[in-house]
Amino acid sequence: MSNQRVVITGTGVVSAIGLDLRQTLDALQKGASGIGRVRLLDTVHTEFPVGEVGLSNEQLRQRLQIEGDTLISRNSLLGIMAAREAITQAGIDQERHNVQTALVCGTTVGGMDLTEQYYPDRLSAEVLRRHGCGDSTEQIAKHTGGFDFTATVSTACSAALNAIILGKRLVESGQYDIVVAGGMESLTRFHLNGFKSLMILDEQPCRPFDANRHGLNLGEGAAFIVIETEEHALQRGATPLVVIEGAANACDAYHQTASSPDGEGAYRAMTEALSEAHLMPCHIDYVNAHGTATPDNDAAESAALRRVFGDKMPPVSSTKSFTGHTTSASGAIETVFSILALQHQFIPQNLGWQHPDEACIIPYSGNDGNDDRLPLRHVLCNAFGFGGNDSAVVLGRSIEKGPENPENPECPESLAADDRHVYVVAEVKEVAEAEYREYLNPMKTRRYGRLLRRALVTALKAIRESGIDQPDAIINGTALGCISNTEQMLDALHTEGESASMPTCFMQSTHNTVASLIAIHTGNHGYNSTYSHGEKSFECAMLDAILQIKSGKIRSALVCANDELTDSLRDKITQCGLQPDALSDRSWALMLSAEPKRGHGARGRGQEITPQTAY
Repeated sequence: MSNQRVVITGTGVVSAIGLDLRQTLDALQKGASGIGRVRLLDTVHTEFPVGEVGLSNEQLRQRLQIEGDTLISRNSLLGIMAAREAITQAGIDQERHNVQTALVCGTTVGGMDLTEQYYPDRLSAEVLRRHGCGDSTEQIAKHTGGFDFTATVSTACSAALNAIILGKRLVESGQYDIVVAGGMESLTRFHLNGFKSLMILDEQPCRPFDANRHGLNLGEGAAFIVIETEEHALQRGATPLVVIEGAANACDAYHQTASSPDGEGAYRAMTEALSEAHLMPCHIDYVNAHGTATPDNDAAESAALRRVFGDKMPPVSSTKSFTGHTTSASGAIETVFSILALQHQFIPQNLGWQHPDEACIIPYSGNDGNDDRLPLRHVLCNAFGFGGNDSAVVLGRSIEKGPENPENPECPESLAADDRHVYVVAEVKEVAEAEYREYLNPMKTRRYGRLLRRALVTALKAIRESGIDQPDAIINGTALGCISNTEQMLDALHTEGESASMPTCFMQSTHNTVASLIAIHTGNHGYNSTYSHGEKSFECAMLDAILQIKSGKIRSALVCANDELTDSLRDKITQCGLQPDALSDRSWALMLSAEPKRGHGARGRGQEITPQTAY
């Protein structure tokens, strides 16, 4: 792995507070929120404020010069808009044919706006193709000039920040010269009604960390950054904007939707990001918090922040009070906000806060652009998702150099990068149902769907056969996740309208349900990620695991492939003349390790693999 600094040379953003960087910066500095009444989303639930991007799909098409008869999701349109701005600012429009480039996106909604529009009777082959998360990524690649590699991370509300973490890793490893990474998410009825069923939406503008907070406001948008090594940037004459000093992901391993009271996953993500950055907590000048304004999240994040910073808390604010919670895009949007704060030396306000809560930190709510807590040198940005998928990134001004190897007993030591081999030490495919009782308690798992039970048993058997009690990472690849839950919720919305309430289906429809369930079931707090990019999903998961093991970051990883093909979806695919490709009933789990399993030489018990031979 390269020891060079990894820098950001381009940014692009679109959200409720601006269609580009200039508008966004102006709103952040003025404290102007974009949250308001629903105007564009076709929903009966106008009682909930949202952070909408102020352009219709037709207006977005015109702005992007995309023909009106092109079937394309709002998700893709928002992503194209932000990615183009980042690519233009970085000056790589004309350079990508000379270098290896990758595009990594984070999203959960995918083409859901099209699916719910045509569901169930008017689904065509083209609509079905647009549904998957990976198609949104491919549409961005198509309309921004193409890339050598594309991947899609789908870890709910931490997805875009996890895409940035993978982008950093791809550049550090030398796999790619330039990575465009970020995420996008559009508002849909599925999305809005899912969060409504969890009873965490507020009918007033959200108030993160306030004692009277009642829930979140949903938002939409997209943001992308251009990542490369400092040496590569300078060689091509680009100006580094900021340095990605450290980044980490950890799992709360507590609950599919609720945060643990002590914020264990958030604490681990922040401390590991600080450790990778070679910084102590006292070096952080500002924290852009996840801060959703839900009672549990804000209290848990506050507990984690207090564990990290003690009584020396830096200024903290949640910019979701500007944009609403943009879910899968939030980590990228708020990374761009953090970059703007570093570049222009200001601290974004925590709008709406008035009443202190003993369970929460007191956020920064001032509006003085010349705050005495400036200058900002190092900023921490958090993004937390369903399943306890918690991520953090540390950004620094490009002119700053962090202290070398500071004493910091709070930060775990990185594993030595002295072993560059990767071996498959266990491989399990399709466990017979007769074996399930050996791994699962039927009473505890009766609420799990068929795919969840099958995936969990396959993973547990692979862990047992590997002899590794606790893998350092759990990474899943899935084309559509628990599609049966998605279909049940779509059916309910179609037959019952927006009065339907199916919290379990919504929760399990998120693509990272499998990976988080494995972590919760095994108490695993390590790195946790999910890739959802059609038939490339498992390939992306394997690449991530192999790069981490080869870098010395981890020594073992459980890598899974899990999908289901429902009868109704199979019929729709057949009627449309499509091939199911990689989508089928399957569960496959491999344990990768930096050390071969002694006494075995066959594949699945000790064969060395590389990114080129893994799939």
